[in-house]
Amino acid sequence: MTKTVKETEKAEETEETEEAIEEELEKEEGEEIKEAEVAEEETEEVKEEGLEEEETVAEAEVEERVEEAKKEEKEEEIVEERVYTIPLGRAWISPRKKRTPRATRLVKSFIERHMKPEALVISNEVNEKIWSRGIEKPPRKIRVRAAKDREGTVTLYLAEEGD
Repeated sequence: MTKTVKETEKAEETEETEEAIEEELEKEEGEEIKEAEVAEEETEEVKEEGLEEEETVAEAEVEERVEEAKKEEKEEEIVEERVYTIPLGRAWISPRKKRTPRATRLVKSFIERHMKPEALVISNEVNEKIWSRGIEKPPRKIRVRAAKDREGTVTLYLAEEGD
């Protein structure tokens, strides 16, 4: 009888080890399946990111079209547009350190006299042109394009050479 007990104990141990091995294999297979699922999810995320990039490109195109439409509307809002050559020689009567500020005042007074605006906006490019040679030496004259909109606001732009 003792032999049979030993044999049964060995048989039970082998069964337990076989079961343990099978469980480990199942766990490994489960982990592999989980890894495969994670990999699939990552590829789906990458595809979704690609779609999002395409969507952002499409949104950017739509925004550009909207901006173009707004620019066209702004151009349509312009009621009156004139090109002036404004003489700034009188700015040179002032002391050196006050010439360019006086030149900007001359530009404002000239436009107010000729276009009768509700409000006056001098663009950055016109201001930079006046200040280009510093406070002591403003230009003797400047060519500008004045655009008046429906509200009566006049905006000054630097006139192109061809105008």
